[in-house]
Order: sequence, then structure tokens, then C-alpha cells
Amino acid sequence: MPDANTSPLLRLDALTIAFSGTTVVDGLSLSVHRGETLALVGESGSGKSVTALGAMNLLPDNARVEGGRTLGESDLAHLKPRDWQGLRGGRVGFIFQEPMTSLNPLHTVARQIGETLRLHQGLSGRAARERVRELLVQVKLPRPDELLDAWPHQLSGGQRQRVMIAMAIANEPELLIADEPTTALDVTVQREILALLAELRDRHGMGMLFITHDLNLVRRHADRVCVLYQGREQETGSVKAVFGSPQSPYTRTLLDAEPEGRPQPIQRVKPLLSAQQFSVSFQRPKRLFAKRPPAFEALKPLDLYLAPGETLGIVGESGSGKTTLALALLRLVESKGEVIFGGERLDTLSGAALRRKRRRIQVVFQDPYGSLSPRLPVVEIVSEGLRFHYPELDENEVRSRVKATLREVGLPEDCASRYPHEFSGGQRQRVAVARAIILEPELLILDEPTSALDRTVQKQLVDLLRNLQARRGLSYLFISHDLAVVRAIAHRIMVLKEGELIEQGECLKVLSEPATEYTRALVTAAGLSPYAA
Repeated sequence: MPDANTSPLLRLDALTIAFSGTTVVDGLSLSVHRGETLALVGESGSGKSVTALGAMNLLPDNARVEGGRTLGESDLAHLKPRDWQGLRGGRVGFIFQEPMTSLNPLHTVARQIGETLRLHQGLSGRAARERVRELLVQVKLPRPDELLDAWPHQLSGGQRQRVMIAMAIANEPELLIADEPTTALDVTVQREILALLAELRDRHGMGMLFITHDLNLVRRHADRVCVLYQGREQETGSVKAVFGSPQSPYTRTLLDAEPEGRPQPIQRVKPLLSAQQFSVSFQRPKRLFAKRPPAFEALKPLDLYLAPGETLGIVGESGSGKTTLALALLRLVESKGEVIFGGERLDTLSGAALRRKRRRIQVVFQDPYGSLSPRLPVVEIVSEGLRFHYPELDENEVRSRVKATLREVGLPEDCASRYPHEFSGGQRQRVAVARAIILEPELLILDEPTSALDRTVQKQLVDLLRNLQARRGLSYLFISHDLAVVRAIAHRIMVLKEGELIEQGECLKVLSEPATEYTRALVTAAGLSPYAA
């Protein structure tokens, strides 16, 4: 940790940010020194990202920013537009939460990173390309020569995030602002990315403002922490002091928000869902005048069973086949092997028979904002499946069922007329759950339903899912890379790696006594104590 007596690299004094008269950051003061990581933590809406954007003059015109802002000797409150252009991307680097939306889908990796080199250093042509290659090596991307001409959609989530880091450090900035840089990444990739950031910070002597809602990451990777609630500082200090002896009730609430508890025990009888030698392969494209390459095995043959009222956790890194397994069970991608649901072969059904069976299997996706239509109010979103499968219901009965379902997932009835953008992330996910359970299914497939949510909201959603399971006898196929959440909700667990089933068993036993090195690596990267399960 740097000497606290030295002058801070970034200093904010009584920073206040308001939109149209509504204050969202209220008198916040903080500092970041060279060579240190300051974590800015709090729930969604606490003002974390707005603080960083306001400090760097990146907010829209209707924002009012007041208070002192300095970077080294530069007074940021009085910079001219041309000076800001030289500072952002030069002295200050940014890593954003979702690299797929931050990267230009129409530009290759070399062109995107090369653009910032051209703007700030005047590099172009072969010199820029060679510098881009050096940066790809620096952020430890494999096969850098191949990736120079790759497009964003051809990269994995971890690779895209490394490209974002390469862009951020291209001009050797003094300050690095990392806004939720690991939210959608697997635990092993999270650990690699944060270790890389720490290495780059130490190598270049940067200061880092690390914005996150994951306190486990803060505990392992930050020097100091500043806790925000509704735009106001709750407490600031070393991670050890704040986490070891929190003074603010809000900080204690955050620290206690780890998903906990266990699902209710069940009696395993005849399975609701079973699959035998279930596999998925994708045919690779054939080049002109070349032999057709062998098919890609996305999911190697495995057996699966799920009892009524049981939760089966599916875990593994990106590309392990988790979502492919779910899509294949839903008959949304072609597969091989026998699938039996409710005593009937699912793999042989088609047309109307398959649609009737799907009514009993519903899905909740990772990103509710992307899966809910922005043009429809909640009442239409939740009732859409009901109207399709039960056309005989009149309007009053449909609306009555919608209101009852909204109450069951913890939403007020009057939210039925509102639109998805009017809700928080946790509320949108409750709408997605309501849309799924209104058809009274027997099986819910939950694909990363908590990955984009704050810990406090995650805990609430896990409690909701457990309560729904107890009341309705639902079975869950729960896909996640968050082992803390899986531990709180799953009865059994299956670990996948590169499409292959590595191990499976009772959830607590697998997480506390992993039988394979791969599972041990997942547990270690998640920060789970083997004896805390």
C-alpha cells in the first residue's frame, strides 16, 4: 500500500451531482494514491458509476456537477473540452462493465486499440500494429498474432475484457477506472483479470478506482474501500478495518448479504426429468474444395436426472456447455440421446405436442432487461404465455392471475401498468420469474439469474426461489458460475468443463470435498472455504 502522506493522484472534495434537481451524489470526498486500489462499493443506484463519470466529465448535459476535482496538479473542474480529450484515454484509462457493448462490433481488435494509440501518440501503420501486439501479450492473451484481426464476437467474455484492459493501458495512464470489470465473468476468469490489473498497477505505478458490488473481490484485491449509500459516503478506510469492524449499519448489511441457508430436503422418487447419453454437436463450416472438418462436441455424452422439488446446479466456466445443455433439453438446439420428462419421451415430440409439454417447462434468463420487451407493460409481459396456452380465459381472469402472481413474487399489484425500464434489476428479475411461474410449470430452467445483481438483491432472489419451490414443489435446473449462490440453493451439483461432465454429487459434498483439480480451482477462485459449506 502507498504512503498515505503522499499527495493523492485523484482527489474529490465534496463532489455533488444532480440530474434535473435530483441529487444522486451528495458531498462525496475521496482520494486515490499512486500504486493503490480504492474500491467504491454499494448497491445499484448508490452513485458508484455516476461518481466516476462525473469526475471525468462524461455525464450528459442535464447533469450538474459541483465540488473539487483534481488529478495530480490538474484542476479538473476548469478543464477545457480539448484538455478533456487529451486526459481521457491518455492520463486516465477506463474499463467498462460489459465489453461486448463497449467494443465496436464493426472493428477488429487491432483497429480498436490502434485508434487510441493514433489519437494520443500519433502511432499508425506497422508501428501501431506492433504496439497493439505488445499490449495483447502484456494482458496475457493467447495467440496474439491471430487475435489482432479478430472481431469482438469471435472472442470469449474473458478475452473481450482483456482487450478492454489493453485499450485502457495503451497510453500508460496514471489512473485506471475499472467499473464492474468482472461482473459477468466466471470465477476463475475473474481471478485472472483482477490479478492482471494488480500486476499492471504495480508495474506502471497507476492508481486504480475499482467500482464493484462484490465484497469478496474487494476483500481480496483492494487496499482501501469507500462505502456509498444513496450517493452519500457511509465510511472509508482500509479494507481490513472496514470489513473487520464496520461502523455503519449499511456496511454491516452489505457484509451480511452473502446468500445463505439451504433448500429444503427432499425425498428422491421417480425423476421428473432424466436424460441418457445426452450430447450436442455442431457441424463446422466446410471450406471450398476442402474436406468437411469433424463436428464440434459442445456437450459430450452424459446422464442426468432431476427429482420433483429438487434443484440441480450446473456450474463451470464459459464454454463448458452449461447453456447448451439447457437449450438442448428445451429442444432449441439439436441433440442426441433420450430425454424423459414427466414420464414421456421429450426428444421424440414435435409441433403442438412439444408446445404443450413446454408449458410445463419455463425459463428465466440472465439479463431480464434484454429478455423483457421494453414496449410492453408488465401485465402484458407476464400474461403473454397465459393468453397463448389458455385462450379460453377472459380478460378479467387473466388480469386476476397476473396480480396474484405479482404478489407471489413480492411485487405490488400497481406495477402491472409499468414498463421494464421503470424497475430496478432485482425487480425486473422478479417480473421474469412471474412470467415463468404464471403457467404453473413443474420445471424452471434458471440461466445465470443472479449474475448481474447486487449481493443484497441476490440474497432476496435466492430466498424467493426457495420459497416458491417449497410452496409449488418446483424443480430447478440452476445454471451459474457463482458458487456461493449455488451452495445456497442447490441440492446436487454437476460440474462441466469443455462440454464434459467432470464430477457430480451432493452440493455440499462436492464444494467441501471436490474430487477433481478443476473443481478445486473453481472453489478456490470463488473464495469459498472448503469447510464453510
